[in-house]
Amino acid sequence: MFNRIFRKVRDSIKYGTGINVSGGDEHQSQVDSRLDNNLQRLKGIFEGCADVVFREFSLGTEEPVRAALLFVEGLVEMVAINENIMKPLMYEAGHRNPAITNIFKLVKEKALTIGKVNETTNMEEVVEFILSGYAAIFIDGSQQVMLAHVRGGEHRAVEEPSSEVVVRGPREAFTETLHTNISLVRRRLKNPDLKVEMRKVGRRTKTDLAILYIKGIVNEKIIREVKERLNRVDVDGTVASRSLGEIIQDTSWTPFPLITYTERPDKLTAQLLEGRVAIMVDGTPIILTVPVLFMEQLQSSEDYYEGFFPASAIRLLRFMAINIALLLPSLYVAVTTFHQEMLPTPLLISLAGAREGVPFPAFVEALVMEITFEILREAGIRLPRPAGQAVSIVGALVIGDAAVSAGIVSPAMVIIVSLTGIASFTIPGYSFALALRLLRFPIMFLAATLGLFGIMMGLIFLLIHLVSLRSFGMPYMSPIAPATYGDWKDTFVRFPWWAMVTRPRLIGQKDPVRQARGLQPKPPDKDKGGSGNPGSR
Repeated sequence: MFNRIFRKVRDSIKYGTGINVSGGDEHQSQVDSRLDNNLQRLKGIFEGCADVVFREFSLGTEEPVRAALLFVEGLVEMVAINENIMKPLMYEAGHRNPAITNIFKLVKEKALTIGKVNETTNMEEVVEFILSGYAAIFIDGSQQVMLAHVRGGEHRAVEEPSSEVVVRGPREAFTETLHTNISLVRRRLKNPDLKVEMRKVGRRTKTDLAILYIKGIVNEKIIREVKERLNRVDVDGTVASRSLGEIIQDTSWTPFPLITYTERPDKLTAQLLEGRVAIMVDGTPIILTVPVLFMEQLQSSEDYYEGFFPASAIRLLRFMAINIALLLPSLYVAVTTFHQEMLPTPLLISLAGAREGVPFPAFVEALVMEITFEILREAGIRLPRPAGQAVSIVGALVIGDAAVSAGIVSPAMVIIVSLTGIASFTIPGYSFALALRLLRFPIMFLAATLGLFGIMMGLIFLLIHLVSLRSFGMPYMSPIAPATYGDWKDTFVRFPWWAMVTRPRLIGQKDPVRQARGLQPKPPDKDKGGSGNPGSR
């Protein structure tokens, strides 16, 4: 439908402007006061669009006045169209206040029972609003057009998040409807300082986009940077937040995510309270937040619904897991190929016996098994859930056992690859885990050619790359490099809630204090009547 509409446009469309239906003449872009001329013009624009409804009728005044209603079927709520627009205008408009002679004013102030009504005299805006789910009301003899907010249609209900599952915590996830997503955040942040700025992106799709931030907390430099980068976006359309994120991020020449993606309203609320900026794109349940730090990729929402002792222990376990996921196959290849003297003699004899008869070197063996495992994991994701689980589990068992029985790989390599895959599943951020999966292969190649020296060389280059990255101007490795020791309370471990008094310094520096000091629990004072047992008071 949209392609047919925009083929009617004679001038090129620039980002941030409406649909050019004027043919280059500013006067022709205005709405005509004659209804027939407006309808003829709009029917030409919407030619071939069967879902655009043209409803002509007469107002229920003493002297009938011609009017027309335009909307896109499927984008509006039909109950509101029938009960709040058509019925009042056709049957009740003449009984409101006969003293009002201005028909447009009569309809807007005394007849139309819609909460949000805009008005315009620009035909480009009329077309844009109609395609956004509004109903346009034309009245013969009036150059003004009423645009009634009757957005509706079918949409997915709020459900439990599928990719960010927690044992404790809210069970709500964002949907594909922009206004529903905004309401999920507004319900948690009942504060007028939560600002929502709307704009459109895409010359053809005109996709609605919202920028959310908390005024007084957010760094104004980050807000300006976000708006400048969005203003530079000049594409035909965007159908996913990921494609938009790739355009506005600092660089594409890195496997690491420089923008956070979330589908949890509680997580987004916490990020906004720290001073971050959220970007919502209509049509996708994945929300972008900027800036992002490296250490955030190892933090899960579950960490904040558990006590600080188990949460800190699990977080330290994730640090161990990323080292296993990145380095374990490479260490095995390096040690078995170049540094056999590092292994105890019994273990070395056991590994040599297990690899007896394997025709490939350790690097080729690891490469084959890693690629096989990645294929199985990808197949498990793409297939329907019941079939995907069966393929990933049964496939790994059958292929691993068959490969060992055939003498293609050793049992030790199957264990190494299995531990590596399981460790990668513990990483909360999918994009970050994918980056580690990709980096595993070049480090394996360095291990196969240079041994442990190659692994260390690869890690040094990796660290240099990480400290050089920026996310909307913020150092990616903060608060480690540059070192901000005050922010380490929520980095390697999670301190108790009462100890996290300040926000991250580089992000929430405008309002660094987020809670009062001295909130730690204290035992009751027995000298003041406390007994230590609440039930005995």
